[in-house]
Amino acid sequence: MRAFLLRLVALLALAVPAHAFDTNARTAWVYDVATGTVLMEKNADEQIPPASMSKLMTIYMLFEALQEGRVQMDTRLPVSTKARQMKGSTMFLNEQDRPNVDELIKGIIVLSGNDACVVVAEGLSGTEEAFARQMTEKGKEMGLTNSVFANASGWPDPRHRMTAHDLGLLAAHLIDDFPELYKNFALTEYRFDDRAPANRFNRNPLLKLGIGADGLKTGHTQEAGYGLVGSAVQDGRRVIFVITGLSSETARAEEAERIVNWAFRQFTMETLVPAGETVVEVPVWLGTQSRIGLTTRDGANVLIPAGARDQVKVEAVFDSPVPAPIAKGDRLGQLVVTVPGAQDAVTPLIAAQDVPEAGFAGRMKGAVMRLGNKAIAAAGL
Repeated sequence: MRAFLLRLVALLALAVPAHAFDTNARTAWVYDVATGTVLMEKNADEQIPPASMSKLMTIYMLFEALQEGRVQMDTRLPVSTKARQMKGSTMFLNEQDRPNVDELIKGIIVLSGNDACVVVAEGLSGTEEAFARQMTEKGKEMGLTNSVFANASGWPDPRHRMTAHDLGLLAAHLIDDFPELYKNFALTEYRFDDRAPANRFNRNPLLKLGIGADGLKTGHTQEAGYGLVGSAVQDGRRVIFVITGLSSETARAEEAERIVNWAFRQFTMETLVPAGETVVEVPVWLGTQSRIGLTTRDGANVLIPAGARDQVKVEAVFDSPVPAPIAKGDRLGQLVVTVPGAQDAVTPLIAAQDVPEAGFAGRMKGAVMRLGNKAIAAAGL
């Protein structure tokens, strides 16, 4: 592969380690969605009790059932004695109730209803135990490699474990896979039959702060401490974060707000190469044209930490010349941005257009020219 050094005057910067964020959380994970950059992590792969934050998986399973048509928003599900007997946060359901799916979604997200989780589990899978096994299997399919679910609600169980990384990945799936249904996570209040007026408010402390927060789920048990899986959008840029193991609701609220402010203030996103813009032109061997432009499919965006605009090396790496025929979109190289102390950012470079193979006369002309160049080089001219 040949490396071609690009002199990009305005944007010679890349996300490098920013000033460290010293979180008080036991585990943490902060992720920039647009660039796929992990901004900060602390014990992110340590298995922990996720408490009610694992309700996100229950919601995912319910959203998937809606998407597949197995249930509709007005589908009503029965309430078992087991569901009615659930402790902690509940919707105060009883065996005479038949809540519909829409009510159960809001009851889980806003009210953190443990009883609602059991209703969903039994309604979709027959038993909560079967549903928990399906949650674990589905999680592995989604890449939640360190998650094991023992129940639908996050009720304390030594087998029920997740990681901050898995919780963040689950949040990203909910946002990407169900954009319309995801809007439920921004609800700040829900009254279910006025049965629990004191429990009608969403526990997410960020939703009313005007900082772009739109989800997702809090959690708390004595073992787990106070945690939050959150997400916020500012100027079109989304950040997902997970914090666990805080000592109080106040500590959780303060830490969550600190992280959001840090993620948006410490980093700015800039476009290194706009989508569709030619990065470099490379020679073509035995094609109907002598050169072809290389571009990127979606552009190349980078995060630039505050105070870190040091110059870096930006290279287009490709084979030269590129033999015809070439199809538009063929991967012919990569754009590599390197800075000391940071992982290289690599973006595929693709052909901007088709280049058919030249006819007989064109191939002969190309062969003669190549032989001539070799002869000149051999003569040292």
